[in-house]
Amino acid sequence: MEQRYVGIDLHRRRSVIVTMDRAGEVLSSVRIENDPVAMSLAVAEAGEAAEVVFEATYGWYWLADLLKADGHFVHMAHPLAMAGMTNNRRVKTDWKDATLLADVLRMGSLPEGWIAPPETRELRELVRYRAKLVALRSGLKAQVHAVMAKHGILPTRVQLFGPGGQAQLDHLELPTGYAMRIASLRHLVDVYDKEVAVLEREVHGRLKDHRGYRAIQQITGVGKVIGAIFVAEIGDIDRFPSAKHLCSWAGLTPKHRESDLTKFRGEITKQGSTLVRWAAIEAISGHRGGSLLQADYHRIAERRGVYKARVAVARKLLTLVYYGLRDGEIRCLTQAA
Repeated sequence: MEQRYVGIDLHRRRSVIVTMDRAGEVLSSVRIENDPVAMSLAVAEAGEAAEVVFEATYGWYWLADLLKADGHFVHMAHPLAMAGMTNNRRVKTDWKDATLLADVLRMGSLPEGWIAPPETRELRELVRYRAKLVALRSGLKAQVHAVMAKHGILPTRVQLFGPGGQAQLDHLELPTGYAMRIASLRHLVDVYDKEVAVLEREVHGRLKDHRGYRAIQQITGVGKVIGAIFVAEIGDIDRFPSAKHLCSWAGLTPKHRESDLTKFRGEITKQGSTLVRWAAIEAISGHRGGSLLQADYHRIAERRGVYKARVAVARKLLTLVYYGLRDGEIRCLTQAA
C-alpha cells in the first residue's frame, strides 16, 4: 500500500481528519468527536504506519501518544509558521486547514515542532506549575503591601515575609476588615510556600543524577530552580546543532529583515520558551554573569545600555548552558577552577 498522509485539525471537542495520497489527491475527510477510539479508527483508515500531522494546539499530548502507540509516524506543525500560510486566505475552514497540513507534510515542507517524550512533558508540567504558583504567591504578597500602603505603613524590612517583616505584620493594628484580609493573605502565602516546596523536592529528586543539571549549576546565577527550568524546557539538547540555534529558539536573538541592499536588525524575537528567556535574564540579573561574564556586561552596558547588556550576557549564559547540557561539563569553568 502506498504511503498515506493524514492531516488533523485538532480542536478541544471535535477534529477534522483529511487523508491524502502521494499525488496530493484527497482520499477521505471526516469530522469526529475527540474520543481516542474514534480517533484511532479514523486514522487507521489510512493504513498502517501513516504519516500523520497535527498542529501544536490546546491539549495535544493525548493525541501524540495515541498515534505513536498505534504505530504511525507522528509530526507536529509549528503554529506560528502555519499561521503565516493561513492568515491571508480568503476562506479559512477546518477542512482547508487539515488539507493544508497533509499537503505540506506530503511535499516535505512542514515547519515541524519537537514532540517532547512523556517524561520530559511531565517534568515541564512540574516546573511550569511551580512557576505559576510563585507568580500567584507574588500577587498575594503585593496585596499585603497594598493594604499597608492604604494606612501609610511602610515595611521595616526589605523582605516583608522574612522573619523581621513577619514580626511587623504580627503587630499591625488595623480596622477589622483590613486585618482580616491581611490574615487571609498571610495564610494563603503559607499554603503556597508549602506547595512550592513540595514541587521543588520532586523536581530536584528527579534531576539529581542528571549530568547536565549538575554541570550548569556551576554557572554563577544558575541554581537548582533555574537549572531545572533549563533542563525541562530545553529537553533533548541534541536537537540543537549549535548554541546559536538554542539562543534563536529561546527568542534571545534579534530580528533580521533583509531586502536587496536594505538590512534591518531589530529587537529580540521573544519567540520560543518564555520561561527559558526569563530564567536566562534572571540568572545574570544579580551577579551580572559572575567573573566569567561580568566584564562583557559592563563593556556592553557602557556602549549600548543596561537592557541590551542584560540580553547579550543572557545569550552568552545560555551558550554556556548549551555546552553544559551537551557535554555534562563546561570546560571554560573547569579550566578556571
